[in-house]
Amino acid sequence: MSTNDKKLFLGGRLKRLRRDLGVTQSRMAEDLGVSPSYFNLLERNQRPVTAQILLRLADAYDLDLRSLSADDPGGGASLEEVLADKMFADLGVNRHESAEVAELSPAFAEAMTRLYRAYLDRGRLIDLGAFERPDGTAAASTTSPTDWVRDLVSAQRNHFAELETVAERIVAAMKADPQDLGPAVRARLLEQFGVQTRVMPVETMAGSLRRYDHHRKRLMVSETLAPASRIFAVCYQLGLMEAGETLTTLTDRFQAPDRATRQLLKVFLDNYLAAAIMTPYEPFLAAMEASGYDIERVRSRFGISYEQAAQRLTTLSRPGSRGVPFFMMRLDAAGNISKRFAAGPFPFSRFGGACPRWNVHDSFKTPGRIITQVIETPDRERYFTLSRTVRRVSGLQAGLEDELVIGLGCELKYAGKLVYARGLDITAPLAVEIGPSCRICERPACPQRAAAPINRTLLVEENSKAVSPFPFAAF
Repeated sequence: MSTNDKKLFLGGRLKRLRRDLGVTQSRMAEDLGVSPSYFNLLERNQRPVTAQILLRLADAYDLDLRSLSADDPGGGASLEEVLADKMFADLGVNRHESAEVAELSPAFAEAMTRLYRAYLDRGRLIDLGAFERPDGTAAASTTSPTDWVRDLVSAQRNHFAELETVAERIVAAMKADPQDLGPAVRARLLEQFGVQTRVMPVETMAGSLRRYDHHRKRLMVSETLAPASRIFAVCYQLGLMEAGETLTTLTDRFQAPDRATRQLLKVFLDNYLAAAIMTPYEPFLAAMEASGYDIERVRSRFGISYEQAAQRLTTLSRPGSRGVPFFMMRLDAAGNISKRFAAGPFPFSRFGGACPRWNVHDSFKTPGRIITQVIETPDRERYFTLSRTVRRVSGLQAGLEDELVIGLGCELKYAGKLVYARGLDITAPLAVEIGPSCRICERPACPQRAAAPINRTLLVEENSKAVSPFPFAAF
């Protein structure tokens, strides 16, 4: 059968789309002009999805058909990580089976992933003695607020349409020049809410970078913050005051499991709003498209930092006006990941760090320079990546600045739109093979391997030395 004649079975993705939209089978069947029984067959992969159905989907829900691609930022990859645990070794579940389960039953795959995370977290709590309290109180929740919010943002592909609309309304009301946004935002706070903004000495801030005094109606910003970060802090406060009700409603809609998670989610959403005020969606996207996604050039136009621009690139998923679907990670010198966002496929482990073969780690050797690489994951998917160091001020004491790396990437098929890929032969690039993380990566001859896969047996020979420091049996 030729590629053009290949039938499309998208049952799992239809089910996931319907769940995300909050509509019933009957409602979606009606919108697509088919009977409920026929739509049920589509969801169960007993009928292929025709080109006509795809076009009706795009028309009925203003849908970019890329969102129905097989590349899912969670799903099969996360379930594969779970099933790689040695406790499942005797089941012999292969990659294709886990992908099939995630395809047909995405909610079940997500439930398995959450359960496994709770299992890991509970094990860590036991190791820390959290279940041996003398007062007999219960242990803490096994899902951290950070993980919960990160999963939610991933499920939304880091795009919140309501906040984009609110930001556009605020920017229109200010009539501000994006290259000189600070005065307009401060004036808006003062005129509409009576709030004064002050840049304060680090001694006065007592360890804070931003603090709002409700009684004096004064926003205090630390002098240690860079100009772009100061403006972001003021936009954050403006977002709270202009759109407090919207932020609260949106936070409540997602039903966070506890107060700490709810507060973290609300802060994240206001951070998102602040970024959207600094970089209004359509002008920012237009500037990126026109410049070939030249981050340095566009960030100067909007008065933002490299990190702010990189993170904003992961939010450009407005239906009918989408940018390149980037993923982003922020790492420190020890490999700890403090940020991860994705508007599209995310090629790294959900439970671990980044592969050492990804040259994002080399950025620490070339501070301030952008370095690029084409990487290939075990499923043969290829990505174009770029990374660069940034500095984060601690705000406490001079000389305590942190150097971090921002890793940014997209599927190789989009690299032709990027100025950083000019001169690259996209059809036959030199690709570096990487894996999700050593504990679940099955690439056999990796000299940078830090551990054997947890689903394979360590195979050490006393009379020979392998390329990999942790050789393992094939099966």
